[in-house]
Amino acid sequence: MICLIVIRNNRLRAAIKAVIPFAAVPAVAAVGSAADGGRRYIAAILAAAVLALLLFAAGYEKRQTGSRRLVIAAVMTALCVAGRFIPFFKPVTALTVITAMYLGGETGFLVGAMSAALSNIYFGQGPWTPFQMLAWGLIGLAAGYLSKYLKKSRAFLLFYGVFSGIAFSFIMDIWTVLWYSGSFNVKLYSAAIISALPHTALYAASNFLFLWFLAKPIGQKLERVRIKYGI
Repeated sequence: MICLIVIRNNRLRAAIKAVIPFAAVPAVAAVGSAADGGRRYIAAILAAAVLALLLFAAGYEKRQTGSRRLVIAAVMTALCVAGRFIPFFKPVTALTVITAMYLGGETGFLVGAMSAALSNIYFGQGPWTPFQMLAWGLIGLAAGYLSKYLKKSRAFLLFYGVFSGIAFSFIMDIWTVLWYSGSFNVKLYSAAIISALPHTALYAASNFLFLWFLAKPIGQKLERVRIKYGI
C-alpha cells in the first residue's frame, strides 16, 4: 500500500508536504467539480485519497512508526465517520484537530480527508466531497503545525475550533459558487457566505463544545499511546 512506503529523501518529503495540501488536492477538487459538469467526482475523490495517503507517508521516516500511526489514524477516522451520524452537532472537526495535535499534521490531514470520503458513502458522494476532504484535511494539517500552542492553551484551542468551523464553511462556499455558476465569482461568494451564516455558527459552536469536552480525555489517551509505542 502507498501508505506503507517510506520516503527518506528530505527534499522530496518537504516538496510533498508543500505541494499536496496547498496545490495538488485543491486542484483535484476544482477539476473534479468542473470536469464533465461535475460527473467525474469519483476520480477526484480517489485522487484526493491517494494524495492524502502520500502526504501521510511523507510524515515519517520508519515503516514501523508509520504503520503504528496508521492504525491509530484508522481508529480516529472510524470515530469521525460514526460522529457524522449525530444530528446537528458533528465532532469530525474536533476529532481531526485532536488527532493532529498528538500525531502530526499529516495524520490530521489523512483523518480529515478520509472521514469525508468514507462517511459520504452513506451521506452521498458528489463533487462536493473533494472540497470536504480538502477542508477537513487542511484544518487537521494546520492543527498539527500549531500543536505546541493548542496543547498549551485551552483558550487558543477553543478559538481554533471556532475558526475551523468558519474556515470549513468558507471552503465549502467555494464549491457552492462553482456549482451554481461554473466559475468563481466574488459577489456570489460573498452572498454564499452570508446565506450560510446560521450553518457556520452551528459548525463553530459544535467545534467549541466537542473540543471542550473531548480534547483532554482523548488527548491523554493518544499521548499515552504515542509514548508507549514510540510514535
